[in-house]
Amino acid sequence: MAGNRKLGRATDVRKAMLRAMVTYLLENGKIKTTYKRAKEVSKEAERIITIGKNNNLASKRRILSYVTKEDITKKLFDEISPKYKETKGGYTSIVKIGPRRGDAAEMALLKLV
Repeated sequence: MAGNRKLGRATDVRKAMLRAMVTYLLENGKIKTTYKRAKEVSKEAERIITIGKNNNLASKRRILSYVTKEDITKKLFDEISPKYKETKGGYTSIVKIGPRRGDAAEMALLKLV
């Protein structure tokens, strides 16, 4: 299947969820979620970190329009993106941690490398 997964959500709800999860990932360095959500959040986080590597006004505005907290944007430009300056991708890793107890959904740990 090409493109993005729908994740059982309407478009606006899905985009808001992904924005919030990417913000949380950048804030804390790791999140625990379902495997399919982790794959989608990983794509978005990699895109955001790549944009953050260009430390100019246009990229700051693009990040501010996506990330929901301004202090996380500052952290992205000051700490996270410089750490990956020489890397051309692969900023996140997904580790499967087994099924969830309630509904047996495959759970994963998504973290910044």
